[in-house]
Amino acid sequence: MSVQATARITAAPDGRGGTALPVLESDGPLALRRTRAAVATHARVTVVGAMSAPLGGDRLALEAVVTDGAALTVDAAAAMIALPGHRTGDGPADHAGYGIQLTVGESAVLHWLPEQLISVTGSDLRTHTRAELAPTARLVLREELILGRHGEAPGTVTTRLTVHRAGRPLLDQHLALGPGAPGGWDGGAVIGGHRAVGQLLLVRPEFEEKPVAPRLLGDTAVLTPLAGPGALVTALAPDARVLRQVLDEALAELYR
Repeated sequence: MSVQATARITAAPDGRGGTALPVLESDGPLALRRTRAAVATHARVTVVGAMSAPLGGDRLALEAVVTDGAALTVDAAAAMIALPGHRTGDGPADHAGYGIQLTVGESAVLHWLPEQLISVTGSDLRTHTRAELAPTARLVLREELILGRHGEAPGTVTTRLTVHRAGRPLLDQHLALGPGAPGGWDGGAVIGGHRAVGQLLLVRPEFEEKPVAPRLLGDTAVLTPLAGPGALVTALAPDARVLRQVLDEALAELYR
């Protein structure tokens, strides 16, 4: 039996220099918990998996709104595992869908730092993250994809990240990996045999006057300035641990 669920977060200034959470709605497998933030002005929400998901056929969504002047960090208690769905007869299992909608207001801050997404053999997951940013909004967004559990082949995963700032496109990126992806996805022009793929997006008004310079970050990662106040780190790695290390080092350098 498939699941349809939408969880919602709204962060707003609390009037005392911090951030309140007037809306914190869990749904289905997406359980939201307010946790202690490392920065006093931020609210922090941790996504806790309430059941195995997403399975084929599931349609999950998570919406986060950070109103003007608020600051929010969203992370997760554990990795998300994309699992195969149930088949009907001889037909293929339906794909799973996971949509994320982020809205960040004027002088607001959002740190979107989930754990890894693991694509299991036989699964088919399609994700789309959409972010709408005000001109003075700040965003840190991390995505990490692990292709299969230890010793197994990956499932099929299709991801898209779409970011608009002040109503204008800042980034629209699409990636398809696994058995159902176009040919060549595992070749040298795409992932070159690596099992961990990640990206780190930073949007800061300061980058408008002083954009970052493009450069390599080690052998399998690159820093790219965007046509707007943003920077994108794209990385490959042999495993999740090495990938996280690369992205953490990039974040520490770029977000001071």
